Amino acid sequence: MAKIGINDLTFGWEGKAENVFEGISFVLDTDWRIGLIGRNGRGKTTLLRLLAEPDAMPHSGDIISPVGFRYFPYDIDDTSRSTMDIVGEVCPAHEFWELRREMNLLGVPGDALFRQYDTLSPGERTKTLLASLFLSGNDFVLLDEPTNHLDEEGKRSVAEYLKMKKGFLVVSHDRALLDSVCDHVLSIGKSGVEVMNGNYSVWADEKMRRDHSNIAGKERLEKDIRRMKAAAQRTAGWSDKVEKSKYGNGPVDRGYIGHKSAKLMKRSKAIEKRRQDSIDGMQGLLNDIETSGSLKIAPLSHHADTLVEIRDLRIEYLPAKSIHLLVRKGERISLAGGNGAGKSSVAKVIAGEPVPYTGTVKTAAGLIVSYVPQETAGLSGSIRGFVQENGLDLTRFFSVLTNFGFPRGAFDTDLSLLSDGQKRKALLAKSLCESAHLYLWDEPLNFIDVISREQIEAVILEYAPTMIFVEHDAVFTSRIATRTVSVGGAVTGYAP
Repeated sequence: MAKIGINDLTFGWEGKAENVFEGISFVLDTDWRIGLIGRNGRGKTTLLRLLAEPDAMPHSGDIISPVGFRYFPYDIDDTSRSTMDIVGEVCPAHEFWELRREMNLLGVPGDALFRQYDTLSPGERTKTLLASLFLSGNDFVLLDEPTNHLDEEGKRSVAEYLKMKKGFLVVSHDRALLDSVCDHVLSIGKSGVEVMNGNYSVWADEKMRRDHSNIAGKERLEKDIRRMKAAAQRTAGWSDKVEKSKYGNGPVDRGYIGHKSAKLMKRSKAIEKRRQDSIDGMQGLLNDIETSGSLKIAPLSHHADTLVEIRDLRIEYLPAKSIHLLVRKGERISLAGGNGAGKSSVAKVIAGEPVPYTGTVKTAAGLIVSYVPQETAGLSGSIRGFVQENGLDLTRFFSVLTNFGFPRGAFDTDLSLLSDGQKRKALLAKSLCESAHLYLWDEPLNFIDVISREQIEAVILEYAPTMIFVEHDAVFTSRIATRTVSVGGAVTGYAP
């Protein structure tokens, strides 16, 4: 058990007006299992990179640690090599039996180590890298979204594995994972960082209690401010009235009247200072309350009851069974299945993407589909250009991003330079601004922070659009889906 100390850390990206971190300080224990949470764009990945590669990222302040850091995902330059070679690169000093033990704990098949790395499924790759990183002895492991793109079974096995470990910091927006594996939470808020004992639910309950208390305090302060403002105006008015009485009223004691006027003016200024102090106090109360305004969506109602009908669909490059799907108006269908089962391919077929398939796919006449693809890699250019290209209302689009906690400074940033979560929010904002009969979302919550996930759940439940979605967030699916359709089974091989 040892301490990792971050003292007065300040860091900013070159060319950006605002720093990512400004004088933050906190202490962690090397035995803790820590969940790192915060809105997209708050610097979660940046913090992990700073810990892992402090010399490569110029900063001020101190990072004091008795242990080294290992970062996931590990960058692999050539994935055509054998898995054993890559494991040896990640963790050179390991015993084979130790590696097999870790792989068994994660449920990776025994032959995976002797196969070419790029033939492993995404889940097998993730688990192999996790096993390799935790073989590194006393190093503190930094995990950046380790369960992204994993199916439910993959997430469960990773969660069970992490519960057996200690000494890691995990960035994840998966509420179930954070609840099951973490014993501490490090949260990055608007005004700084905070370390709390407990899992995500403990943190969320405490945050909600504190926010409600602060909002109630703000309301009390606002009443005090209104009362003091009225008192200051009355006192200033009395002062002026007394001051005027020195003149035009016959013989008077002007010294006494001037003293009385000055006294009332002093009282007015004292009330005004208390009012300003209360305003400052109100701002302090609200500094770290996350803005999570309500979102809106405008779904269209189609005259037909059946919007999509799929019969005997087979995706040519997948060895999955044939798929049958009937989508009726008002349904919210979750496409379930293991990695490689073809969920994204089915979504692409419905969206009209060029996917080779056999079978019958029918959509209702005039059906308007709003599609959020899984990939964000192609996003580039200005946000205003993106809005114009897609025929969106700029004011409404910016309003959605603001409610998502999107920093205003990012509105003028090239889309390609945004974080993965911010790119995903741009795609979701586009869909929320589109009126459609059917909303087709492929892993919409990848990289999306937990506060925004709850906002998305709320808008769907309020407006009840017809939806087909692929999502591995079990909490989201349980709350949103009216029906689950299985799409084939998982495959053991993966063609890159």
